[in-house]
Amino acid sequence: MKERVMKKISKNNEKEDDLLPEYNIDYSKAVKNPYFKRDRVFIEVDKDVADLFQNTDNINDVLKAIAKSFPKSSVAIL
Repeated sequence: MKERVMKKISKNNEKEDDLLPEYNIDYSKAVKNPYFKRDRVFIEVDKDVADLFQNTDNINDVLKAIAKSFPKSSVAIL
């Protein structure tokens, strides 16, 4: 039976700080994203469709109305 030999690790095993100075972030100055909301999904809408609506709330209202018209047992059309 062969004996397994562990590799020797050099004593200087410290990781070097390879980040450039401009990437050193002071997280104490970080602020919360004001646009973040939970349970939000982003979809891409063609420009001509988006131009039909004044804002995203209008788009959501129309999509919800369409979704309500589907039978409960229906499956989303792909």
